Amino acid sequence: MLAIAPADAADTTVTFTVTSGALTITAPAGPVSLGSTTAGNTVSGPLGVVTVTDARGGTPTSDWTARVSSTAFVGPSDTIPASAATYTPGPGTLIVGNGTLTPGAPGSLSAQRVAMTYTGGTGNSQATWSPTLAVAVPLAVGLGTYTGTVTHSVA
Repeated sequence: MLAIAPADAADTTVTFTVTSGALTITAPAGPVSLGSTTAGNTVSGPLGVVTVTDARGGTPTSDWTARVSSTAFVGPSDTIPASAATYTPGPGTLIVGNGTLTPGAPGSLSAQRVAMTYTGGTGNSQATWSPTLAVAVPLAVGLGTYTGTVTHSVA
């Protein structure tokens, strides 16, 4: 087949700029049910997928640390302290990036703790993990539904 040359042509130069974005974290809004148990036992379950997206472009750095904390769990007549909750981040999945993704150690949410870190990469990154939460229910608490808030943050 023969190509037909155009009678005339006009080129348009197109430009655009890619700018630095934000460092963000998302987690399920809930409510997430851990199920049920009897007093004196532990209830546990998955919290859902947590995602960190770093679109800062490596400026000034591409390293980040995600942290997790919890409020106490309030029931109809009693409160279970955040220290009764154990957070386990599980392995992380690096979706975008060339750095090292390292989960924090499982442990009590008596204080804010490291959930996941990303170090040594250049450019943007995105990572996910699926943590579990276990709450040791004291023997001396009343029956009912207990509610608390687990907060993930990143910097």
